[in-house]
Amino acid sequence: MKLMRLCDEDDELSEVEPDAVPSEVRDWLALTFTRSMSNIKRRGEEKPKFRSVAHAIRAGIMVDRIYRRLSSSAGLHVPPHVLLLLKHLDDWSFDVFAVNSAADGHALKFVGYELLQKYDLITKYKISSSQLENFLLALETGYSKYKNPYHNLCHGADVAQTVHYVLSQSKLASTVYQPDNEWSEVALLYNDRAVLENHHISASFRLLKQEEHNILSNLSREEYR
Repeated sequence: MKLMRLCDEDDELSEVEPDAVPSEVRDWLALTFTRSMSNIKRRGEEKPKFRSVAHAIRAGIMVDRIYRRLSSSAGLHVPPHVLLLLKHLDDWSFDVFAVNSAADGHALKFVGYELLQKYDLITKYKISSSQLENFLLALETGYSKYKNPYHNLCHGADVAQTVHYVLSQSKLASTVYQPDNEWSEVALLYNDRAVLENHHISASFRLLKQEEHNILSNLSREEYR
């Protein structure tokens, strides 16, 4: 496979002449190939080598064709300009609002997808790309139902990224406590205990019961149990 040959090259991207490849293209290539190889080779922080990619660009191969090929093999289509922002996902200063703006209001979809990629959960649980996209879009729809200025899809993406940051920096699992919700109907439904948490997990399980949203449908009965 061409991708494997490119990543196994014994050259450093830093050796490529600066004028040969635009900086945005170099950033995108570094981000995309590093993310793909982290799942393939489990090499932590090590970056693949890219001089041959620069030669391919010089020879006239269109970057968008390379991107489309990589994107389709990886799963969901993540626009290059969104990928450039998601490379800061491990930072405390991650700007979820910039991602939401660049992603046309789909911060939760792309942050959720990127985190599932980082923890290799898509492969582990045999999640199909189409069902995953349906699932994430349905989560966004649920978050947007009441047009809440705080508990919205940006908040969901922000909390997910913050928990990821805490987990990755501390190496410990943490439980985030939120006060009970004041919405009386939902509070009554869950006996006024951990209302938002119970509501979120209940809504997620309801989505999983729908075939088009069931991201766990490829598991065997025993694996699903």
